[in-house]
Amino acid sequence: MAGAMTGHPIGLSIRGGVKVYPGTRALKGVDFDLRMGAVNVLVGENGAGKSTMMKVIAGVEPLTEGEILMDGKPCHFRSKDDAQAAGIGIVFQELNLFPDLTVTENIFMGREITRFGHIDRAAQRRETAKLMARLEQDIDPDAALGTLRIGQQQIVEIAKAMNEDARILILDEPTSALSSAEVEVLFRLIDDLRRQGVGIVYISHRLEELIRIGDFITVLRDGEITGSRPMEGVDIPWIVTEMIGDASKDFPPRATRIGQEVFRAEDVTLPREAGGLAVDHVSLSVKAGEIVGLYGLMGAGRSEFLECILGLHPHAGGAMWIEGAPIGRPSVAARIARGVALIPEDRKRDGLIQIMAIRENITLSALKKFARAFHLDLKAEASGARDFVSRLGIKIASPEHPVSSLSGGNQQKVVISKALMTGPKILLMDEPSRGIDIGAKAEVFRTMRALAEDGLAILFANSHLEEVMGISDRIAVMADGRVTATFDGETAPAAEIVAAAQKQQKVPA
Repeated sequence: MAGAMTGHPIGLSIRGGVKVYPGTRALKGVDFDLRMGAVNVLVGENGAGKSTMMKVIAGVEPLTEGEILMDGKPCHFRSKDDAQAAGIGIVFQELNLFPDLTVTENIFMGREITRFGHIDRAAQRRETAKLMARLEQDIDPDAALGTLRIGQQQIVEIAKAMNEDARILILDEPTSALSSAEVEVLFRLIDDLRRQGVGIVYISHRLEELIRIGDFITVLRDGEITGSRPMEGVDIPWIVTEMIGDASKDFPPRATRIGQEVFRAEDVTLPREAGGLAVDHVSLSVKAGEIVGLYGLMGAGRSEFLECILGLHPHAGGAMWIEGAPIGRPSVAARIARGVALIPEDRKRDGLIQIMAIRENITLSALKKFARAFHLDLKAEASGARDFVSRLGIKIASPEHPVSSLSGGNQQKVVISKALMTGPKILLMDEPSRGIDIGAKAEVFRTMRALAEDGLAILFANSHLEEVMGISDRIAVMADGRVTATFDGETAPAAEIVAAAQKQQKVPA
């Protein structure tokens, strides 16, 4: 399906595109050309800037600097409606639908067919039936959306975009919830739209999918375009290299001394409410002084596996041991007492109490240490907090200031301090570099390595390949709830890690 430059005019361009959020430059001067009658695939790790760039094109977010050109002329989208009026449609990764409304009502929301001042519901149902037939789906136009499985809801989202008659269509991870048969239907539809001259932007983490469907490829890394070319001749190693660059830079040296096994899990399972397994018979071990990276794409089951270890899911199956002894019943309090601590993915929601002082957040998980009869020894508590501020190099003016006054990187160190205050034998870290800048990430990774050198066993989940390869002593790859491969962190080939992360099982029909 690869195409050449000729015969594919540029329909839309971004020139010098910069997008700044508080504390973050999501786009750093990107130049991007979207070609008509072609599939323009966009790839990059989480946080690379893909979704931000698509939101800019779709009118959801304005550029901070730079301009957008359509057919060579400057244009200014103040809203998604402006972009839609210009012929731009988008299917977001997160479904933007109403579960209590019917399929037809969702498809025609904001674009109702009217007759004599009233909505022509019969006409809308007929058009919905035509769209479903084109998508080869036996979905009742009058069915409530919430009664459909997630893959069918994704089809409805695509049908809604098709109904807008877009000349530019953005598809953000459109196959994430589709069965193999539905993916083939979508690809046939894309081929049909391409022949009609529609310009398609296609975002996916499934690299084989991109190579198969794409005509042109653009790679983003840290808000910058690192590669852009026709798809012809592109292979997975080239894509991975452009995505992650040199995975060894800016990371501390690996461990020189790894001890005995501290933690072992065997056949851990976690059922999904909708059926199937979120964690599918996962077995894994971590040694003293070892950092094990758990790599996988969205929905791989990484976070759920860490939650099972912490005891957040009492109905999880399998067995676990710490230092050779069974880990005990699945309750959070019992697991913490046995030496398990978790750094959650969302520190603001699950790791910190924003209105409380830095000192109070650090000591919150271990207040028993400072209990004296029926009160807290505030002097001892303050001393304990200061010890961790010094140990982790947390930059603060005073431990009595609210934790919300700190930068993202220093907040993350507070969360780590709170976990360490419990004296864990194994530290679980879910996306430890999420939402912090490059300098703070380097500090967090140095902290992880220092903790490992002190003998702590660390298991961390991460969707950034560069980071997993840069800090891990060993890498376990997850896909669809299973560990699909393990690698030595120092010699792991990036392309093989990516391939293992994309071993997809069929979504139930």
